[in-house]
Amino acid sequence: MAVRLLNFVYEIVRFSFHGKHRSRTAVAPLERLKILLQVQNPLNPKYSGMVQGLRYIWNAEGIRGFFKGNGANCARIIPNSAVKFYSYEQASSSILWLYRRQTGDENAEHTPFSRLAAGACAGIIAMSATYPMDMVRGRLTVQTEDSPNKYRGMVHGLSTIIREEGPKAVYKGWLPSVIGVIPYVGLNFAVYETLKDILTKNKTFGLSDGSELNVVTKLACGAAAGTVGQTVAYPLDVVRRRMQMVGWKDASPVISGDGRITAPVHYSGMVDAFRKTVQNEGFIALYRGLVPNSVKVVPSIAIAFVTYEVLRDLMGVDFKISD
Repeated sequence: MAVRLLNFVYEIVRFSFHGKHRSRTAVAPLERLKILLQVQNPLNPKYSGMVQGLRYIWNAEGIRGFFKGNGANCARIIPNSAVKFYSYEQASSSILWLYRRQTGDENAEHTPFSRLAAGACAGIIAMSATYPMDMVRGRLTVQTEDSPNKYRGMVHGLSTIIREEGPKAVYKGWLPSVIGVIPYVGLNFAVYETLKDILTKNKTFGLSDGSELNVVTKLACGAAAGTVGQTVAYPLDVVRRRMQMVGWKDASPVISGDGRITAPVHYSGMVDAFRKTVQNEGFIALYRGLVPNSVKVVPSIAIAFVTYEVLRDLMGVDFKISD
């Protein structure tokens, strides 16, 4: 079983490099626009929506502008995907074992809450392991045509941040990221697995005993899971991005101002970031960039879940996320 698990993780890693690299690159323009909308200064707005924002990037920076920060984002795929899915299987098995011991029912199945807990554990572990790469990716993404040529790439960006702001700086915004993992990753797994169980048990679409949902139905379940998770957690993602920009002395003029001057805002912590964002720009600021994020996240998560199950079946791993 251990060998098969290792082979399974290897296949996840191998697919991540080839498949997700392409999918991440395909939605890179939307990812960059989302982050720019999240952190832009309301006194110097450049991006007012998805279509206008993409057009502005094209006119100001050309096609290369769509892919700033994409290299660092793709580099995160291998460790993040492998750690997340492997951690989920381990956490899921451990939680189910504890649940069966507590209830005394050896045939007990996962509940939505236990799936949420397993998904949250996996998300926190994977996110923490790769967070410095996400931090520098955020800054690379925000550099615009008005920015000094500060960060030349992921390695240069990490070394510069550590040298100028200290080692702790690479974990700015980590707390809202951890909190956001619970509704985001946790609900993704919980909603996805629960929808699958409901459809299977009710024999929807003419399913017979022991038959599996088709790929289209699984895609729909994954899309629904992604929509719920990313919408609930989105304000925490906005706060995380804004906190990542704190201390960047050569920050682009696009960085959020305080509503009176164009200088970047400094936050003392997560609560302060929430307070100043709402105070200076209104509650709607916590959902800036949600539209391009939804366009890219929903199909991405749906495809990720289906690919995960296909690979698991091909490798012959004889357990499911819901087992």
